[in-house]
Amino acid sequence: MIRKYPQQRRPNPSDMIYGTRAVIEAIKADKQIDKIFIQKNVKNELTNELIKLLIENGIVFQNVPGEKLDRLTGKNHQGVIAFVSPIEFADLHRVVSFIFDQGKDGLIVLIDRVTDVRNFGAIVRTAESAGADTIVIPSKGSAQIGSDAVKTSAGALNHLPICKVNDFEESVKYLKESGFLVVACTEKTDQLYSDADLTGPVALIMGSEEDGISDSVLEMADTKVKIPMQGKIESLNVSVAAGIFLFEVVRQRMAALK
Repeated sequence: MIRKYPQQRRPNPSDMIYGTRAVIEAIKADKQIDKIFIQKNVKNELTNELIKLLIENGIVFQNVPGEKLDRLTGKNHQGVIAFVSPIEFADLHRVVSFIFDQGKDGLIVLIDRVTDVRNFGAIVRTAESAGADTIVIPSKGSAQIGSDAVKTSAGALNHLPICKVNDFEESVKYLKESGFLVVACTEKTDQLYSDADLTGPVALIMGSEEDGISDSVLEMADTKVKIPMQGKIESLNVSVAAGIFLFEVVRQRMAALK
C-alpha cells in the first residue's frame, strides 16, 4: 500500500485568520479561503451570520472541538479559524474545456485525501514538471494549501491550476464522461502501470497516506495500475509513487510520437 503517516505540524500563523468578525470580513473581501474550522456548539448571532455567508458562497466548513482550535493558535479565536490560500482555485469544468480547446491529451491528477503538506507539495512539483494540466482535491480532508505548501512545491503551485471540489466522486464521474481514462494508482490490482495505455486523456488518482484511495472512488476507476515492488517494503511514499506514475505517462506519450 502507498502510505506515509503524516506528522502534525503547527500551521504558519500568516495563513490563519481567527475571530468570527475577521473571518466574515475576509470572505466579503473575496479572500481565497482554503478551509474553515468552527467550534462545535458555539451558537450566537455572529456565528449564525458567518455560517449563512459560508453557505451562500459555497464554502465548506468543519465543526471541530475547541481543543483543536486552541492547538492551532493561542490567540482569542472566538471559536472560528480560517486558513487563507495563497493561490486562486480553478474551476474544473473550465480547465477541461481549455484542455480540449488546445487539442491536447490532458493529464489530470486527482488527490484523494492526502493530508500531509509536504507530500502534497511534492506531488504538485512533480505534476507540474511532468506537464500535468491540473490537480483536483476534495474540499474536506486535504492538506492545507498555505505558505508551507507553496514552499514544498518549489513554487509549482503558482504555475499549476488547483481545483478544489465539494464532491470528489462527482468530479471523477465528470472526467469519465468527458473522455478521460480514470486510472486508480493502487496495490489492489495485478496490472502493472507499464501495461496500461496512458497515451490518451488520463486522470490519475492517488490515494491518502493512511488507507489509499477510498473504496467508492476506487470502484469508479476505468482501470487500476500498480508499481512492481521488488523489495521487502510493500509501499512507497505517495509523492514518490505519484512521480513514477506521472513519468510513465510522459514516457508512453513520447514513445508514441516516435
